[in-house]
Amino acid sequence: MTRVITAQQAAGMIHDGDVVVFAPDSLVGFPNEIVAAVRQRFLKEGHPADITTLRAAGMGTFAEDEFGEGAWCIPGMLKRSISSYLAVCPILGKCVAEDKVQGYMFPMGPILQLFQAAARGMPGVLSKIGLGTFMDPRYGGGKCNELTEKEGEDLVEYIPDFRGEEYLFYRSPGMNVALLRGTKADKHGNVSTEKEPIDTEMLAVAQAVKSSGGIVICQVEEITEVYGLHPRMVKVPGIYIDYIVRAEHPEDVPQTTGRWHSADYNYSFTGDEKVDLAQSKNTMMLDHKKVIARRAAREIHAGDRVNFGIGMPQNIPSILEECGAGDSVTMISETGVIGGIPAAGRDFGCHWNPEAFCDHGVHFSYFDGGNLDVGFFGLSEVDRDGNMNTSHLNGKISGIGGFTDISTTSKKVIFMGTFTASGLKTEVADGKIRILQEGRYKKFIDHCAKISFVASEYLKNHDSFLFITERCVIRCTKDGLTLEEVAPGIDIRTQILDQCDVKLLIPEGGPAEMDASIFTEDGFRLVPDSGPEETEEWEPAA
Repeated sequence: MTRVITAQQAAGMIHDGDVVVFAPDSLVGFPNEIVAAVRQRFLKEGHPADITTLRAAGMGTFAEDEFGEGAWCIPGMLKRSISSYLAVCPILGKCVAEDKVQGYMFPMGPILQLFQAAARGMPGVLSKIGLGTFMDPRYGGGKCNELTEKEGEDLVEYIPDFRGEEYLFYRSPGMNVALLRGTKADKHGNVSTEKEPIDTEMLAVAQAVKSSGGIVICQVEEITEVYGLHPRMVKVPGIYIDYIVRAEHPEDVPQTTGRWHSADYNYSFTGDEKVDLAQSKNTMMLDHKKVIARRAAREIHAGDRVNFGIGMPQNIPSILEECGAGDSVTMISETGVIGGIPAAGRDFGCHWNPEAFCDHGVHFSYFDGGNLDVGFFGLSEVDRDGNMNTSHLNGKISGIGGFTDISTTSKKVIFMGTFTASGLKTEVADGKIRILQEGRYKKFIDHCAKISFVASEYLKNHDSFLFITERCVIRCTKDGLTLEEVAPGIDIRTQILDQCDVKLLIPEGGPAEMDASIFTEDGFRLVPDSGPEETEEWEPAA
């Protein structure tokens, strides 16, 4: 039978050297009271020491505070972090960058699938995701710093020939304790998650830890009698739960990184309410961000299933809504939320008016199977071959999340962002764009120190992919990088060629001019005018 214990008792069950597993996404699914109790125990007793944390997504507030995984970033307490994303917890990212904590970074999909494999008693998971990147042991094995390279173990193996193909094998580091969060639990330990805006991988984590001989502890807001939960609402059956912790302050359990208290709870994110976004939408101002989002939106067709990455891609849903086409595509997030409108900023991964929730781990099978029509991603650092670095930028270790998985397998891949970084100032008016101040850093460089997207791997199965910026569109093929479109008002020599370190191929007759309507207040359409022979047209929902 599942036992009900306090957060302090739960903290006492974690031992020195344990591998502690979570199933969060930022602060979604974050067991805040248990994590705080473990921190207090260490500050008082010096135990548990040398902990390893294992999680797929990020866990933090994007601020340098003692919330999320930052609560355990105390000298002697956290020894090793294994995840796909550090930017959500700047304190942890700093500890890894300064060689105070061992840091491993792997694609989100293989980590999620590792839980499923461990649940079946398997030692790891075989995957093609990550080949040729810094997660590949031939190029670093996902080790993020010198400390990990010197003292860390090898957690990924290169398999050169398995039935004629190459793979990576991601190995389980062992799992001792799972710390989870639900909404309600009955006295048999069955857990529901109706207040969570994302259907996280907590069932797979519970199964993996149990199969590894560990214990599973879940924080909830309410405990009911047996049969107090509808069986269809149970996310994790009580047979996988060892201990339940009832939150002492359920009003302070965060829903998302942007919603820390029950007063901030968004019922639309869970599907309990439907919000009329047409009455509350904010039209984007006409600037270079809107220019990029408009041009990117033209790569979508009615009926497409589309995933938007964090950052600049989050502006595209606003463009679709402005054009009356929001209901003509299915918007998807890597978190497994499907339909509705993806939320932005600190609510990333949640959706307004979602149609469906898919288990986070299971959802990546959709990506790996090549089912996604279009994947949009931020544009960070690109080398001469079209490879990208998204994880190690300007001395900071951010992460990759689901980037490597989704960018490797999508039918169409679009990278979008400014042409240069840090300090760029522009003016958009009269169908043109002017560069008022150039960014300090070039994004198109000769060589990337860390690679998280391998162009040649993608081009094995696809003809090309695009880089869309405020001043030009560049297409990458097996022949190289071609300057395909240039914005009106931009000088090719001084504002494109001189601002990058890669060779750009110029098509015969020169690049086309980007549609001027993209740079005007009115007149933009998702399908550009092409004269009387125009055949392609959107069919927005009535």
